[in-house]
Amino acid sequence: MKKLFVIVLSLMIVASASAQHRYIGGHYYRPMTTVVVSGGYYPYYSYPFGYSYWGSPYYYRPSRLALEIDDIQSDYKDRIWSVRHDKSLSKGERKMRIHELKSQRDQAVRDAERNYYRSY
Repeated sequence: MKKLFVIVLSLMIVASASAQHRYIGGHYYRPMTTVVVSGGYYPYYSYPFGYSYWGSPYYYRPSRLALEIDDIQSDYKDRIWSVRHDKSLSKGERKMRIHELKSQRDQAVRDAERNYYRSY
């Protein structure tokens, strides 16, 4: 009886494994690769009036606030990197200074947002 159970179980495993095929929606699935040859620039697909297929314009101009926040974050990113790689400080002191710089960065971003919205 035990052998019969093992045989039936193995037949069920084989049947379920053979049922795993690569058909999706009635068509055989095969991965397709696309090769794009360009001369060192991003290929430009022309749509009328500068709009893409979905209707959004290609050109996006970030707001003054977004530019200011990016400047603040890149400045503090450089400061944090400098402190993180300063081997003259102990590990605890580096962590403390990094924590202070991150809180100063967050405060500077909040101040920039507050000043931006207050000016309007």
